[in-house]
Amino acid sequence: MRVLIVKTSSMGDVLHTLPALTDAMQAIPGIRFDWVVEEGFAQIPSWHPAVERVLPVAIRRWRKAWFSAPVKAERQAFRAALRTVKYDAVIDAQGLVKSAALVTRLAEGVKHGMDWHSAREPLASLFYNRRHAIPKAQHAVERTRELFARSLGYARPDAQGDYAIAQHFLNAADDNGVPYAVFLHATTRDDKHWPEAHWRELIALLADSGLRIKLPWGAPHEEARARRLAEGFEYVDVLPRMSLEQVARVLAGAKFVVSVDTGLSHLTAALDRPNITLYGPTDPGLIGGYGKNQVACCSPSKQLADLHASTVLEALNSNTLR
Repeated sequence: MRVLIVKTSSMGDVLHTLPALTDAMQAIPGIRFDWVVEEGFAQIPSWHPAVERVLPVAIRRWRKAWFSAPVKAERQAFRAALRTVKYDAVIDAQGLVKSAALVTRLAEGVKHGMDWHSAREPLASLFYNRRHAIPKAQHAVERTRELFARSLGYARPDAQGDYAIAQHFLNAADDNGVPYAVFLHATTRDDKHWPEAHWRELIALLADSGLRIKLPWGAPHEEARARRLAEGFEYVDVLPRMSLEQVARVLAGAKFVVSVDTGLSHLTAALDRPNITLYGPTDPGLIGGYGKNQVACCSPSKQLADLHASTVLEALNSNTLR
């Protein structure tokens, strides 16, 4: 059985789709998936053993010059690649009009998606041949698992979902045997940032832990923040710029991770690493860390400035440093 998945972004949403593939792989022997995903996240599907082909799409970039000759050529090449296979099923797990109109509509095969009352954008359901009612009051991972089960005709397992990518990183470097933690300090929304003074206080509280602390970054302003956080602490390493797979290898070897609400926090969960995620304005109930040893550390006031380093250290002592 050959199935096309349309789940283009964001990083967290792409990662949240992986357990549904594992369910299907276990329920339908020999099933294989192709996956349409934004070019920046194209590495992620390739880590899952049931994915045969990854079809990168660049809708975010294309929109900036939709009618230019280079973009038009890229869109035509993508369409040609998409239509080389007639699929047994096409599952639009994105639930957005843009994904349905620009990708799902073009694919060859019976198109499945959430119905008018379930999709993130109800109009997207008009592009599907078969529409499924998926209750909203459950974690995003469970919603996607249920969509796949209904689309492909098996019962959703009761057990917690398995991302099935941790084994891809079994040989992750262990930094010459020196244990380390990773602090994911960068995120896109200002109100999801934890104050730098709190990060530095937590780093200081771990001075006698015997751990090194690694700080990844993806943009120049994030590198500058990492260097400010590391200043004066000889056991803190500011990492070089890395690809997503390289960051995943660092995360896979960590003793634990402390993170703000960001895509890399979901990657940590997918890699089965203990993770304390700091939440302010967002509710972790429906889109928070999903998996083993994932702990939400929430600010009662919804302001991360009110979440103190001592509270985070207490969560670490209770869950990951035992």
